[in-house]
Amino acid sequence: MVAAFRQAFEEKDFVVTAEVGPPKGTEISELIEHIDLLADKVDGLNVTDNQSSVMRIGSLAVCRIILDHGGEPILQLTCRDRNRMALQSELLSASVLGVNNVLCLTGDYISVGDHPQAKPVFDLDSVQLLQTVGTLNRGNDMAGNEMLGATDLYAGAVVTEVRRISRVPARRTEIVVAAAAFPEAMELYQLTKLVAPASRVVKPGGAIIIAGPCPRGIGRVGFINEIIYELLLRHIVPRGVALIALTDIPKRLVWRTPFVPASSLAEAFSIARRGAPADSQVTLLPHAGLLEPQIDGA
Repeated sequence: MVAAFRQAFEEKDFVVTAEVGPPKGTEISELIEHIDLLADKVDGLNVTDNQSSVMRIGSLAVCRIILDHGGEPILQLTCRDRNRMALQSELLSASVLGVNNVLCLTGDYISVGDHPQAKPVFDLDSVQLLQTVGTLNRGNDMAGNEMLGATDLYAGAVVTEVRRISRVPARRTEIVVAAAAFPEAMELYQLTKLVAPASRVVKPGGAIIIAGPCPRGIGRVGFINEIIYELLLRHIVPRGVALIALTDIPKRLVWRTPFVPASSLAEAFSIARRGAPADSQVTLLPHAGLLEPQIDGA
C-alpha cells in the first residue's frame, strides 16, 4: 500500500477503492485470490455487510483477512441487522483488530434478501451511526458512559447523486423502446425502472421494449415479481401492453419474470408487432431513466 486510507485522502488528489463481497459459506480461497489481486493496486478495499440483505460472512472477519494480506480494509456497517449496542460493540471490535476505516450505511430492506422472514432492526440510521463513531472517538458510548480507551475510526458515508430529470416532448405510439446504458442497467431488476417513463407514452395494447446490457444477470426474481411488478408496474402499464426485455440474459431466466425475452432488436420488434397494427409507430427513449416524457395536452 502506498499509504493508509486516511493518509491517502489527506495527501492524494484522487483516491481509488475497490469492493470485496464476502461469500455465502466458509470457502474463502476465491475471496483471498481477489484480495491479493487488488490489495496493492487500490487505496482501500470496501467489504460489504450482508449486501442486498443476503446472509454472508461478516464484514469484520474479511477486513481482518485483508489486513493479514497487506491491504487496507474499509468496514461497511449497516443498521439493518444490529441495535445500537451491537453497532457500538462492532465498532469497538473493529478498532482493537486494527480496522479503523468504516463506511456507515442504513442498509437494504430485509424483504429484498434471502431471509425475508428476519426482523429488521434499524435502531439507528446512517447519520446517527456517523454521530456514534464520533462519540466513540471521543471516548464515550451513546449513553454518555466513559470508556476505557477511545477509538480512532475514520468514518464515511454514501451520498446519493440527485440526477437531473429532463422533460422531453413525446407522442403516444404503439411501440416504445426505452434504453439504458452501463452502469444504469447492471441487472434486469434495475432495467425495469425504465418501464415507468415508457408507460407514459405507450398506447393500450402496444408494447414496451426495455433494452440494456445487464452484465450481472437477472437480479432478484422475487423482488421483480412481487414488489416491482405487483406493487408498481401492474398499476401504471396501460391495458394489454406487452413487456419485452432486450438483454444478454439467458431467456430461460427472463421467462421467470413478467417480461418476454428477446436477444436482438429484430426479435424484440417482431414480438412487439404481433398484436399491433401494420403501420405501428415507434418512440425511442434513450437514457430513459433520465427522461420524463411530456404528452401534448397531458
